Amino acid sequence: MELFIIFISVIILIVFLFIFYIIVERAVREGINNSVIGRYLEEKHGIKERQGDEDLFDETFKGE
Repeated sequence: MELFIIFISVIILIVFLFIFYIIVERAVREGINNSVIGRYLEEKHGIKERQGDEDLFDETFKGE
């Protein structure tokens, strides 16, 4: 029974940390994009799309 309570506590902790990560990541990204500096950089350089992991993987293993 004690092991079950510890297991459930760890699962709940992981879920809450993941939710917290999503909230902070979203707030930082929107905060930067809506700031004066973010709007200036967007006007000057445009918006660059994020590259996925597959692009990084291809560049890393091109020599093989």
